[in-house]
Amino acid sequence: MIQTFQRRDKIKQLLYILLPILVTQLGMFSMNFFDTTMSGQFSPIDLAGVAIGSSLWVPIFTGLSGILLAITPIIAQLVGGKKENEVSYNVVQGTYLSLIMAILIVIIGGLFLNPVLNGMQLEEDVQRIAHDYLVALSLGIIPLFVYNVLRSFIDALGKTRVSMFITLTALPINVLFNYLLIFGKFGFPKLGGVGAGYASATTYWLICGISVYIVMKHLPFSNFKIYRVLFPVSIKKWKEILLIGVPIGLAIFFETSIFAAVTLLMSNFDTATIASHQAALNFASFLYMIPLSISMALTIVVGFEVGAKRYKDAKEYSWIGVTMAVFLAFACGVILLFFRKEIAGIYTTDQQVLELTAHFLLYALFFQLSDAIAAPIQGALRGYKDVNATFIMSLVSYWVIGLPLGYYLANFTEWGAFGYWIGLISGLAAGAICLSGRLIYIQKKKYRFTGENESF
Repeated sequence: MIQTFQRRDKIKQLLYILLPILVTQLGMFSMNFFDTTMSGQFSPIDLAGVAIGSSLWVPIFTGLSGILLAITPIIAQLVGGKKENEVSYNVVQGTYLSLIMAILIVIIGGLFLNPVLNGMQLEEDVQRIAHDYLVALSLGIIPLFVYNVLRSFIDALGKTRVSMFITLTALPINVLFNYLLIFGKFGFPKLGGVGAGYASATTYWLICGISVYIVMKHLPFSNFKIYRVLFPVSIKKWKEILLIGVPIGLAIFFETSIFAAVTLLMSNFDTATIASHQAALNFASFLYMIPLSISMALTIVVGFEVGAKRYKDAKEYSWIGVTMAVFLAFACGVILLFFRKEIAGIYTTDQQVLELTAHFLLYALFFQLSDAIAAPIQGALRGYKDVNATFIMSLVSYWVIGLPLGYYLANFTEWGAFGYWIGLISGLAAGAICLSGRLIYIQKKKYRFTGENESF
């Protein structure tokens, strides 16, 4: 990354970092997307089973991997502050932490997965598929967490095209193994939705291996000598990473877990409703990759500018990102409005599920604007290393406002399952408003600047 002076140059640099991140995020999400859609083509029961499994796994993974996102602003600020000699130490400590987290998840999953599924009152076949899908997926948890550390390091240097290359290399492998293991082609066992779990685990090992090779052998990453020295474990450094990462992880967990909670609460509805809800939510999440990618790009550029103490530039980047996200949200809203039936047809050929999915997608339209504001602002705040207020706002917005309202509307009004979506929309809107206020506060009160000389 380089210092920029004109707004046009900032937009150009942001897009240079953003576009590969977007492709990478769409690629990573496509693994879950293909898990869902290809399982749905196998049978509605497999779609429901994978949906339940994903609803349990996604908030746990995103929350814990969110902790590792602390590596991005840490490295970005070190590079911006010309402290490159400290980068390798931070990446190695982040890797140690990721291994501990991954192992703990496997152990905890082994202890609590069956009791959680047993308490959900699912159809027997749906529960079996959800269980076996998660067991298969668990085989790839360790490499997935290590990859998240390495990707944070790569992206923090502004080399987001490398992450894009890794993902685009791995995605066809994931689709191929989905095809072989879900449908039992070319002599492979026909595993249905469970096969999607094994396919994803295989892919996670692949992207981790490629990432390790690149950071050790290719410039400019090899200049940092990552893993050339395996430093002793530093609890002090872990504490620093956790102080930044835990609030990030909690904020992400509160946001993603509310969607998972709604899916689990909807287990009281029939299989068609569960399947259609998950299909619509899956596509809404697919569109969410746009503001999420802008968020990740803002963390990098804002962190770089803050590390160099150029607070005026950091502020300008922040609002360029938000404006860009809002514009794209309107474009996505038009797509949802006019092509929702065609989109529903991607997920299923079952007529009942198709009609319900198209109906749910109408509500997904309203997600777009709130996400377009909230996600980029979260990314900008992470660049400032301001993370504590974000997770508190997420807790209040989603769990104090969104979920209780959705539960009431779904169970005590005629809205039924659609009531949960109205609650989610309300929570997202509240979160967007609160986060906007926080960013304005940080920029006005904590990062004052005067002319060319900027100071706290």
